[in-house]
Amino acid sequence: MRIYTRSGDKGKTSLIYGDRVEKNHARVEAYGTCDEANSMIGLALSYLNEENWEDKDNFMSFMQRIQTILFHVGAELATPEGKEVTWKLKQEHIEELEKEIDKIDQHLTPLKNFILPSGHQASATLHVARTVTRRAERKAVAIDSEQHQQAISYLNRLSDFLFVAARYVNEQCGGTETPLKTDI
Repeated sequence: MRIYTRSGDKGKTSLIYGDRVEKNHARVEAYGTCDEANSMIGLALSYLNEENWEDKDNFMSFMQRIQTILFHVGAELATPEGKEVTWKLKQEHIEELEKEIDKIDQHLTPLKNFILPSGHQASATLHVARTVTRRAERKAVAIDSEQHQQAISYLNRLSDFLFVAARYVNEQCGGTETPLKTDI
């Protein structure tokens, strides 16, 4: 398989099922932003290669599961209205994130104020992934499709998870959370 096809040289790309749309089409924006979030998660994980903590392998495995699901969320968003989605996001995927949020949150110091994205490189990168995921959610909402309601819910919950994951990584890797100063 060649990496380049030249089929997008005039500003169009194919959705799933072959429909051709402009590269700035709402669907392309939505699934492209999922891809961007996925890449940021991968970058964050690369910063953890030298780090060690008791539950690191489970954390890394769960993050890679998220990356896989996020890839499928992008594919779902690339599926035109009325066409069958080949891999359907389920409520259990959202509940899985909720359970992991609750599990990790038990180990964190309760927040008393807002924090700035900071600390360990992996933590700060997870915060970037969180904000990109929020953008992906907004882009998915712009498609305005009932067909993608589960994807929108998943992206919403994923951004919550990434916030908690960033705090967890900071704690596990000795990073420091920077509280928001109100007296500027």
